[in-house]
Amino acid sequence: MKNQITSALSDFFFEYETPRQVLVRNRRVGVVCRLIQLGVLVYIIGWVFIYEKGYQSTDTAVSSVFTKMKGVGYTNVSGRETVWDVADYVFPSQGDSSFVVMTNYIITEGQKMGKCPELEGKHNCISHDDCVGGSYKRTGHGQMTGVCVNTTKTCEVLAWCPVEDDHTVPSPPLLMSAENYTLFIKNSITFPLFDVTRSNLVEEVNKDYLSKCLYHPEDAPLCPIFKLGDIVKLSGFSFENLAQEGGAIGIVIDWTCNLDFHVKHCKPEYNFHGLYGNPTDADASASMGYNFRYAKHYMEDKVPKRTLLKVFGIRFDIIVKSLARKFDIIPTLTAIGSGVGIFGVATVVCDLVLLYLLPKREFYKNMKFKYTDTHIQQDSESYDLDSSTYYTLEANSRQAQDKSNDPDAEAGSTEAEK
Repeated sequence: MKNQITSALSDFFFEYETPRQVLVRNRRVGVVCRLIQLGVLVYIIGWVFIYEKGYQSTDTAVSSVFTKMKGVGYTNVSGRETVWDVADYVFPSQGDSSFVVMTNYIITEGQKMGKCPELEGKHNCISHDDCVGGSYKRTGHGQMTGVCVNTTKTCEVLAWCPVEDDHTVPSPPLLMSAENYTLFIKNSITFPLFDVTRSNLVEEVNKDYLSKCLYHPEDAPLCPIFKLGDIVKLSGFSFENLAQEGGAIGIVIDWTCNLDFHVKHCKPEYNFHGLYGNPTDADASASMGYNFRYAKHYMEDKVPKRTLLKVFGIRFDIIVKSLARKFDIIPTLTAIGSGVGIFGVATVVCDLVLLYLLPKREFYKNMKFKYTDTHIQQDSESYDLDSSTYYTLEANSRQAQDKSNDPDAEAGSTEAEK
């Protein structure tokens, strides 16, 4: 028993087993095998390593964005001159990454709480029965009092009076001067995995450069100061059409960095996209543009009043897109290991061709596989032969039989060429 255990342990630690290989000289199978291996090699080198950068680890950035608008607008409506500055036309005014610049508006001044007729088309009526007191209409301006006003043929409401009339949007836009406003963007990012921090105010962008530059995709691609008209144009929109009833523009700051090179080469790229609200788009006609209402409250003769503005504007959303890559041995070894495993596809395909598609598939089966039956073991014991000797004799017998049955078969495993 002890000798058996010792022998088993010795065999386990000091012996090595290798799969049996059969060399097949066949042009068609050889070409198929090499083509498959070539395809796998191209996939590993071209796609995994070069295109997908499979030898690098990746990280996305933690980002912050600050904005600052500059510019002055002027309007003259019904002889009333008004100058608009940043505090008037930017909402909100905190410099967020998402904000609205007013380009057009409808103003209703001197509103106070009271009873007045509803706007025509909001809730028309013929008699008082058409106006249910205490009820509301979703598109109305206030609570109905139950009275039908004969002069307007609309229901009377308790609301801020006079009610806003927004049927006619000013054209051309009142604040076309917004085209010349400038936007300054300050963006900072950090790639935590690689401990890298960058700002869009890169090495080339200093104080003197900022005082003179204005973004241009070719002449000044790193300048963080943008003219609104240029942003809208680069997004594919017409500024006048967009300013008429508002819309939305996405400003994408793209940080795609290869940190295998010096960090100074990690620089932002700016892209501009129209998100929605193009008035020329027929699909958007059901809900066109972008607008909201804004009220300024004040007291006049101890009566609370307000000035209501329906603001049409361009909404700017600043989106930071980031991806950093750097060499890492773990994904490199993983990519190589998976590639080596894929090489096994060539062996599987070639085996299928050999064993099932070629005319002499039975010959290749006999060369590739050994067959053991119960009578073989009995015969080997009766002749007192060890198994290896008997298998050799059996294999030679099978080969001789195959050759006698197949006059075209050549010696060894070489397929006869015609």
